[in-house]
Amino acid sequence: MSLTIPSFTLPSFIARLGNRLPQWPHAVALTTGLNAIVKMKLLPDDSLALLEGKNFLIDVLDTGGQAAFTFRDGLFRPLFTAPETPDLAFRANLSAFLQLAARQEDPDTLFFNRTLSIEGDTELGLIVKNMLDAMEWPKFAGIPAFRH
Repeated sequence: MSLTIPSFTLPSFIARLGNRLPQWPHAVALTTGLNAIVKMKLLPDDSLALLEGKNFLIDVLDTGGQAAFTFRDGLFRPLFTAPETPDLAFRANLSAFLQLAARQEDPDTLFFNRTLSIEGDTELGLIVKNMLDAMEWPKFAGIPAFRH
């Protein structure tokens, strides 16, 4: 049994509410997960080195949530204020990010279908996309959503 995440957009009042909430907890949670991935050696060190000093923004449009972070000294670190012009920004609705995380859709498909917006340094965007494409998720046999 595989999990299929449908495309959806949350009601607009959720984004209006989410925009009023503190955004830094999203960055703390995301960087904690990203650093776990780094510690498990799921991302190539040579690609990670290319992220050094870069600022990133993940903007979940239909939730009003944003996560701003940087990569410095081998770790992802939250930014408590989003940069005005991040080096790379990803913007999409929650369903698109969930589809990416579940590997149901790839970034290229979402981008060309105008479901995912990628803004900023084109070369950096390609590095991040290739890192995500090359990442091998560990097998979690007991959890249906993680079976491949």
